[in-house]
Amino acid sequence: MSNRKWSLGLVVVALVFGYVLIRFFASTTMVDDLIHRMEPGKAAAPPAKHIVLIAQEFDNPFWREMKQGADQAAERLGMKIDYTGPIRIDPSEQSRLLEKAIAAKPDGILVQGLGSADYDRLIAKAIGQGIPVLTVDADEPGSRRLAYVGTDNRKAGERMGELVVGSAQGGGRIGVIIGSEFADNQRQRLEGFRAYVSGIPGYQVVDVRSSNISRIGAAKQAEAMLRQHPEIGTIVGFSALDAGGILEGMKAAGREDVRVYGFDDLEATRKGIAAGDIAASIVQEPREIGAQAIRLLDRWFRGEKLPSQHFISTSVLVREHGQTGGTTP
Repeated sequence: MSNRKWSLGLVVVALVFGYVLIRFFASTTMVDDLIHRMEPGKAAAPPAKHIVLIAQEFDNPFWREMKQGADQAAERLGMKIDYTGPIRIDPSEQSRLLEKAIAAKPDGILVQGLGSADYDRLIAKAIGQGIPVLTVDADEPGSRRLAYVGTDNRKAGERMGELVVGSAQGGGRIGVIIGSEFADNQRQRLEGFRAYVSGIPGYQVVDVRSSNISRIGAAKQAEAMLRQHPEIGTIVGFSALDAGGILEGMKAAGREDVRVYGFDDLEATRKGIAAGDIAASIVQEPREIGAQAIRLLDRWFRGEKLPSQHFISTSVLVREHGQTGGTTP
């Protein structure tokens, strides 16, 4: 009996000791955590703000560069970029992705303007839910977007006019290839170009066609244009894939006497300029567009009022001493 009592006593002592030991370690942990939180510079970092960037085309080099610029700025400002976009250019898919992004309730959205009433409605829906929306590359000026970040497309068109008129080569009869007649940025470039050349005696835009943002489309339209208007001596392409396609269309039409101007600096365009087949190209800064859009969102989060438009400068890519080289605005 005494042995049983002795064993029971040992068990009770062990349980009490274990309880005291657990309480000691718990108290120590709580104190350490309190001290850690009180130490200067040791406060927990706020969660990264979630920003959705919806590209016109997921693997397009222009949009990939924009994402790189956005990523770099976001890392410095405590944000995280969720990049998405259609596999192939598809405005209806862009709208679907915007609707999906709104449902995810991010801290901000960057989108390309599409110029449609349904898109305006989606942007208004996001703003109504407290999600700031900025347009990049192409604006949606009639919408409730907070700001546009990108090229001043009308001025870019005017600058293209200066390049064409300033050349001693090429003819006064001009053909124009635009990416899409529905894209706000393409319309503005064309408007700026027309406004400039219409004021110069001897110069006239005789045909405008759409490539549907396709190199093959640009080639087909350029060939058809040259066959219908053999007097054309200059063709201007206003989307990134146009210049390379125009060269193919010239070859198909058996023309080597046409002066070509392009937009942006894809590899085919750079090679064309280096070879002397393309006179010049106006180059945008997609990396800077992405970075500036993120910086504007940061200003908005800090309570600042944003400018309605934030233009990013362009440069001109030309052939210099047998190589391609840029000139600033």
